[in-house]
Amino acid sequence: MPGRKELPSTLERSAADAQRTWIKAHDSAVNEYGEGRRAHQVAYGALKHTHEKVGDHWERKEKGRKGPSDQRSARPRRQGGASGEGVDEQATKEHLYDVAKRLDVQGRSRMGRGELLSAIRKENRSRTRRSR
Repeated sequence: MPGRKELPSTLERSAADAQRTWIKAHDSAVNEYGEGRRAHQVAYGALKHTHEKVGDHWERKEKGRKGPSDQRSARPRRQGGASGEGVDEQATKEHLYDVAKRLDVQGRSRMGRGELLSAIRKENRSRTRRSR
């Protein structure tokens, strides 16, 4: 199972269902495209349909919130554009506010939806860096 050996650190700190999703998609992509960047992109794309990144790990999306997290994940092939970095860009402002609160993002009560998305991405990167 090559995916188990390739598991990113953020997924090592995540629940077993997130790990299984990534590993299954990764291994399938390796069989289709070979080992490398594309297999990882496919695996993350699959993961973003059911999970979102919160801090330094991945969590299952709220009940009823399935589907791609960002525009880039929604495309059948990666055609450029910015990644949502695991933040569910389709989530409501209320959900984003709750995530920002859990991450202790300062100034969150005055932020609009776009600012919340940016602040959560920034805090996720910071926590992932510290966890490594």
